[in-house]
Amino acid sequence: MGRPSRDLSERTLALGLLLPAFGLLGLVAVYPVARLVWDSLHELHLAYGTQGSFAGLENYRRLLGDDRFLNTLRVTGMITLITVPGAALLGLGLALLANLPFTVKWPVRLGLLLPWAMPLVFAGLIFRWFFESDYGIVNDLLRRLGVPPLYWLTNPNLALWAICATIVWKTSSFVALVLLAGLQTIPREYYEAAQVDGAGPWQVFARITLPLLLPSFLVALIFRTITALQTFDIPFAMTGGGPGTATETLAMYIRTQSVENLNFGYGSAMAVALFLLCMSVTLLYLRYLERGERE
Repeated sequence: MGRPSRDLSERTLALGLLLPAFGLLGLVAVYPVARLVWDSLHELHLAYGTQGSFAGLENYRRLLGDDRFLNTLRVTGMITLITVPGAALLGLGLALLANLPFTVKWPVRLGLLLPWAMPLVFAGLIFRWFFESDYGIVNDLLRRLGVPPLYWLTNPNLALWAICATIVWKTSSFVALVLLAGLQTIPREYYEAAQVDGAGPWQVFARITLPLLLPSFLVALIFRTITALQTFDIPFAMTGGGPGTATETLAMYIRTQSVENLNFGYGSAMAVALFLLCMSVTLLYLRYLERGERE
């Protein structure tokens, strides 16, 4: 007779201990997203004095016919498709290099931390100077090699590639740090057994290192893909979205509509679209990770 009441009291205690965490989660995560969705369903254009009339899905219909929005989707997609694999490959190489048995390891680890710790806007400003057409380091090297200087930041195609190169340099260190942590968890006994069996370096990498590193690799790809879809700081610092709107990302267009044009309803609709895009990509990664664990 006393057991049900004891179970009930334990459940009540557990619920009471979890309530503050649920409340904090709702305050910092659920409420902002819910408010964002609510604003996206209203006409909130402060520049015209709009008081927030309900518009339904009108803001979302506008997105489908907005050429500038579609262009920012294309630019954001290009940056994601170029920089995520680029950062993953470069980060993997850096992690393998940092995992070598150096006598003094801290300079290598510090070399990985510095790009990651550098503020994004600062990195964008540095590389903007690197790619400057008249005095930049890149064009100076091209001149020394006998190649005519290129207008990196005023040519639409070259500007996008310059931005992607900067993002890969900045974010590959984060991937390397995640993968380096994964490499540290692989037991050394596996490598010793492979050496006894006469396995070569490529066989060891393909059959031991890469499969055991896959969970860490997927975690790094999730974070890297989400930040790539939300890219703002580096393109804003390097080109401001130019020339024209050739390098304007979705996050930059959201900022233009919400902050400069004060069109909070339309900006919220674009932010919801970006949120759904990030969630969809994350779910795909997690589903693949769960399938790999089952197999």
